[in-house]
Amino acid sequence: FLNFRETHRAMSPKKGEGKKTSRAQEIVTREYTINLHKRLHGISFKTRAPRAVKEIRKFAEKMMKTSDVRVDTKLNKAVWGNGIRN
Repeated sequence: FLNFRETHRAMSPKKGEGKKTSRAQEIVTREYTINLHKRLHGISFKTRAPRAVKEIRKFAEKMMKTSDVRVDTKLNKAVWGNGIRN
């Protein structure tokens, strides 16, 4: 299992809909636990870490309903921590 925190900017209001919010209020952060075992079952050892990053992106896109997903460097290092095999 892998815990990660996801940050996404909320949509800003359209013209004439009211005050604009500051950037700090636009950011939405959520924490998820992803079961990577079921997503990487049957994947060869040489492609596990790259596939794990792709699966994290895919999960975040689905949950946040946005295509702009950026993986944090700490999360990326945690996934790649044991090398390409693990």
